[in-house]
Amino acid sequence: MRRLALVAALLAVVATTVPAAIAQDKERETYRQLELFGTVFDRVRSDYVEEPEVDELIENAINGMLTSLDPHSSYMNEKTFRDMQVQTRGEFGGLGIEVTMEDGLIKVMSPIDDTPAFRAGIKAGDLITHLDGEAVRGLTLQQAVDKMRGPVGSDIKLTIRRENRDPFDVILTRANIRITPVKARVEEEDIGYIRITTFNEQTTASLAKAIADLNKQGKIQGIVLDLRNNPGGLLKEAISVTDAFLDKGEIVSTRGRKKEEGQRWNATPGDIVNSLPMVVLINGGSASASEIVAGALQDHRRAIVLGTQSFGKGSVQTIIPLPGHGAIRLTTQRYYTPSGRSIQALGIEPDIEVEQLQLAAVSDRAQRRERDLRGALGNGEDTGTDRAPGAPPGRATPGSAREGEDAQITDYQLARAVGVLKGIALYRRKAD
Repeated sequence: MRRLALVAALLAVVATTVPAAIAQDKERETYRQLELFGTVFDRVRSDYVEEPEVDELIENAINGMLTSLDPHSSYMNEKTFRDMQVQTRGEFGGLGIEVTMEDGLIKVMSPIDDTPAFRAGIKAGDLITHLDGEAVRGLTLQQAVDKMRGPVGSDIKLTIRRENRDPFDVILTRANIRITPVKARVEEEDIGYIRITTFNEQTTASLAKAIADLNKQGKIQGIVLDLRNNPGGLLKEAISVTDAFLDKGEIVSTRGRKKEEGQRWNATPGDIVNSLPMVVLINGGSASASEIVAGALQDHRRAIVLGTQSFGKGSVQTIIPLPGHGAIRLTTQRYYTPSGRSIQALGIEPDIEVEQLQLAAVSDRAQRRERDLRGALGNGEDTGTDRAPGAPPGRATPGSAREGEDAQITDYQLARAVGVLKGIALYRRKAD
């Protein structure tokens, strides 16, 4: 019996000391790697053929560390951090495109409505290879964005690579970008059409005004909420917009490495459109905050989701200010819809899949999504890995109808959405 007690005591000691020893080994290895960094930094500073800028070396090293994690983590110096704060307020100088980095090139996630890029025909999925003749490859995302920004009225030449076309140049004139996040109008048969282009600090207030304006034009029978080519924005605005259409229930939850830091957001009583039938339009350019809204309304069966599979950016980036040194944008959590679905790398599948058609022809350009980005996070649920599987590009998604000259004629997805709502309205009238 004493022997058994002694064995048990020894096992208890081993159980506590082995993890501690492993942790100490990891800590020592971390410090060894930091010493390696310091050694390399000193050799570069002392022996490089030209005297390097120390600030640039450190900034690029930090940015390299962050961008190696996933496509959405990065370092922002003080100027870039200030620019980001201005942009979330809905007004900034530039070209009017939301971009990310893919294989060393700048990829357009979405052009912003009524901006120089939109008017010039820049499309979601376009790859920018050169800026004013200078190759983009080798630049960080922030460096490329800084080059695209500049004095209002100045020109910049973009070299574009688009599938099924030879590379071509587009000259854009920089403008003061004022984003109108919500636009609304009445479609045929008293169907209200609401387009949300981004989720900035003005979105929820603009939505309330748009709905009030629609109600002044007569009795609305249904709502089309257009989130196509909406690259996302502020989480709090996505939650607020979703809450506007829900009476109760969960809107979205986030989970990270530390379980205790997970969060859930729930709807409050009140539906801004009094339970009118809704159709939400999405496509491959609908990302992040757009997917939160579409996923929540879909899970609660509050709306029919129509269009094509969304982008699949279901990760949360936390902005961590570094006093005197800008900030870091760090991926800290994943988004989950009310039913527990992870958006990351999968996106939102529409209830009714409808490809977009053009009046003249269908352009079967394959739309790449979050899962196709180099280093993208995996879904975190099924693969047992934090990296996206080597999935093929998403299904072909023809170009958005808003790129055509007559959206009323060419917007097949919108026409289908209106048709669905007209059918629901007719059914209700007959039921009454």
